[in-house]
Amino acid sequence: MKIEEVIHQTKFQYPAQKVAINVMYSASWLGNEMKHALEDYDLSWQQFNILRILKGQKGNPVSLKLLTSRMIDKTSNTSRLIEKLVKKNYVERIICPEDRRQVEISLTEDGGKIVQLATRSMDQHMHELFGHMQENDLNILNNLLDLMRTPD
Repeated sequence: MKIEEVIHQTKFQYPAQKVAINVMYSASWLGNEMKHALEDYDLSWQQFNILRILKGQKGNPVSLKLLTSRMIDKTSNTSRLIEKLVKKNYVERIICPEDRRQVEISLTEDGGKIVQLATRSMDQHMHELFGHMQENDLNILNNLLDLMRTPD
């Protein structure tokens, strides 16, 4: 469905305005879809992102700073998200032996299991959402989004 139909606006002042509104609307739409895909696992998209980052570390604990730098949503309160994941027993905090002020985060066995299940669900959901698009169209869209964030 065209953005004009979705927001009931037939004219835009200039093409960049339409792009900005379209990207913001699409990001919100995709966020809601991801939220839906993760409902069964009692995870937010940001919590899932943290678990995926930790899974990629293959058992090596990481600092809060590294987690924050790799997160997709840079505005997330990483400490608060970690606290929720600790309570769910999906991650653990490890006090660094070299510097007791530094805390590292590691994925627990339960966290490894839940991220594996949630990843399967998310992958299936992404195939459903974008299955109507050709691979070439997806590549073009990815390239255009990359270009949008490159101000040179």
